[in-house]
This record gives sequence, structure tokens and C-alpha cells, in this order.
Amino acid sequence: MSARILVVDDEEIVIRSCQRILSDSAYQVDAAQSGWEALRKIEENHYDVLILDIMMPKMDGLEVLQRVKETHPDIDVIMVTGLSQIETAVRSMKLGAFDYLPKPFDPDNLLLVVERALERRRLLQENLDLRNELSSKYRFENIIGSSPAMQSVYRLVAQCAPTNSTVLITGESGTGKELVARAIHFNSLRKDKPFVAVDCNSLSETILESELFGHIKGSFTGAVANKKGMFETASGGTLFLDEVSNISLSTQAKLLRVVQEREFRAVGDTRTQSANIRLIAATNKDLKEMVAAGTFREDLFYRINIFPIQLPPLRERREDIPALACHFLKVFGKELGKEAMEFSEGALSALVNYGWPGNVRELENTVHRAVILASDKVIRQAHLTNIIDMLPQLEIDVPRTGEELKRIKKVTREKSVENIEKLFILEALKRNAWSVTHSAAETGMLRANFQALMKKYDIRIRGLEPEEGQ
Repeated sequence: MSARILVVDDEEIVIRSCQRILSDSAYQVDAAQSGWEALRKIEENHYDVLILDIMMPKMDGLEVLQRVKETHPDIDVIMVTGLSQIETAVRSMKLGAFDYLPKPFDPDNLLLVVERALERRRLLQENLDLRNELSSKYRFENIIGSSPAMQSVYRLVAQCAPTNSTVLITGESGTGKELVARAIHFNSLRKDKPFVAVDCNSLSETILESELFGHIKGSFTGAVANKKGMFETASGGTLFLDEVSNISLSTQAKLLRVVQEREFRAVGDTRTQSANIRLIAATNKDLKEMVAAGTFREDLFYRINIFPIQLPPLRERREDIPALACHFLKVFGKELGKEAMEFSEGALSALVNYGWPGNVRELENTVHRAVILASDKVIRQAHLTNIIDMLPQLEIDVPRTGEELKRIKKVTREKSVENIEKLFILEALKRNAWSVTHSAAETGMLRANFQALMKKYDIRIRGLEPEEGQ
């Protein structure tokens, strides 16, 4: 639908001129010759833009502007003024006018200002729609799972979301810790402010400190300009520290100060800044064990463990697997133009009985891959390529075509090789006390190649402090 514009001017010639210029551009244009008439029409109709003359009898443009902004703040108002009224036009900008045009105005200038106003409205609406979409997406009711374990999680999220309390989310990799963190944020009083996530696992100590607190120009080699940190970026909102257990002890000390005093300093700066954020931290490690081992500060642990939420692994809530799998099937089916798909009985049995070491993330990837592989509207066991090694223990779907038979044979061969590779890496690590460097040397592989295979099979060293550079 084209934009609707109201032109308000006591001069008939100005109204006719605006109507001609704007109607040629396919806008719907109405007119009013007084302030009172304009206010009546605004109450009766929806308008996107108001073109308003400043100098009018009985009620001038400034008074109309103030009344419109009080009742319809979403309408963009463009003031029209004579050259002697520029100062008044500037005052109108402070009262909420979008822009002003001096008389006599060029048709191109009128169109340009109107287009700018409409583009601004479009961007604001897109931003509002995105916020509403995010808020809807991360409502905690939308986190899938009806198992008792997940019902307990929902209750905890509902209890802590309206508060400003610090939250610690624990659970294995892939259990949905960030999803829960976002659900807490988008159900809190801070939902209209930023949600800023920091992956503490992927940044070195120096870079992480700069990312969190910011830095000033010249504070270290490569600091060529001032940089705003995440604590400042998240001001008023929520800061999510994912894998907080990987923060070094020295950075933990600085983080403790922020949590305690609600203030911080950028790297290299002497000025103190306030930290108006809600902190949510997450980890897949046991912080109590790390405290006992001296690798995580006890005082910081108690500061961030105010409201703990433990997410269960997928294998402990198998009753949720069908609902999760069907959700992902619907999402990826729509994304790939393969809607109205379903699982065969054997495929669903395979999904429910698989161990899911990678939890919900692994299930999501498995379904995504299966949707790509499926040639019709049914997901069968043959399409579950990354868990095919579990299928012989289950009731197997007999292939219906020669093509399916070929695919199963090909996948089975590939999985046999992958199983050997995975066992090769795991056994080497066990023999060498989980040292990547020593394992690579013993097997005659380059360290980078050894790490690549670890990454391929999502093999991580848990419960141990990784060696330097690992």
C-alpha cells in the first residue's frame, strides 16, 4: 500500500502544488487548510507523513506539531516555512519535526524529504518487527521439551527473568545454554536493550580483555584507535559470557571487580566507567572442581553462581527427542522447499535410541543433513548419515530402491572409516595423558592435522586444563 500524506496549508496554491508533485509519485495525498481541520483528519485516518505550514491563522504550525506529537508520535512531520521563519523552523525540529522546507521549495526537494521520512519509518518498523520476532522466538515457552527436567528449567527461567540477578547456566556442549540466556533476556525488563554474547573460548587472554573492557589508542601494539568494549556495548542490557571457565585468572580478577563494584576501566585507561548490565555466564565444566584445583577464583564463582540453572543432556530427556526432531524437520523442510516431510518409524526409533553426545546441536545438524539427502517426503534411517553406525543395533529400514541401497552401502563404508579415525584419535590421546602435542608426535602427524581430526569429531579435552596453544 502506498504511503498516505496530509498537506496542511492555508494557501490553496501550495496545497495544489504539493498534491500534484506527490500524486505523480503514487502517494495518497489529502489536504487541510487549517490546524483544526488537520487534527480532525488525523483522528479519522492513518497518515505516514504530515506536511505542515508554520504560519497559519488561529492555530499555527507549531501548536499543531505539538498536539500531533502528543497523540500520534509515529507520524513524521515536515514543516514548511518562509525564509524569515528559519529560526522558528529550527525550534520545530526540537519539538519533534522530522525536517523543514523553506518556501518556495523545489519539487525534487519535496520528494527527497518525503522519501527520507518514509525510509526512516520503514527502517524503524523493520527494527520493531525484528525485536518482536526475537522476543517471540526466545519466549521461554518456545524452548522445546515437555520432560520433567525441562519443566524444571522453564520454572527457573520464569522466576529469574524479571529480576536483575546474575545467572550461571551449566550443561554439556550443545544443550542450548545460549538459547536459555536469550530467553531470560527477552523476558526481562531489559529486553529492549542489547543482548551481547561473548565466546570466551575463542579469544586469547589479551584479546578477550580488550573485547570485554575496550581499550584506548596506544594502550598496546595494534591499538590504533579507541575501542568500545562489550560491557559498554551492552549498557542497559544483558552481557552473556559463554564458556566463562576459559577466562584466565588475571582477567577473572578484573571481571570480579566489575561484578562487585559495577565499574570497569578500558585497557590503558585511567578513567572508570559504570557497568549497567545484567550478567549471564555459562560453562560446560564443573566450576567447583576448578575452584578446588585453583584454576577458577572462588570469590568470582560465588558472585556468578547467584542463580544457577543446570541444563540436562539430551540422553536424559529422550521423551523430548521426537518433538525436537519434528521441529527441526519443519524448520529445514521450509528452508529447503521440502515441506510436509515426516520421519519413518525406523528413523524416529534411531533418533530416540542414539546417545547424542553433541546434544540438541547434534540432533539439529543430523536432521538438517537428512532433509538435504531425502529424495521424497520421508526421512529414513539411510538419511541419518552421522549416526548410521548405531543403526545395526536397531530395527533397520529395508531400502526400497537400488539407489537407496547404494546410498546405504556408501554411507556405511564412510562411517567405518570415520569410526576408525575417531578411535585412532581417542586412543592416542589416552596413551599420552590427553596431550595433543605428544599424541601428534607419537602418531607421526602434524599437530595441526591431529587437531583438525579432533575438531572433525568434536573431541574436546574436558575436566583438564588445555595445554598452551591447544
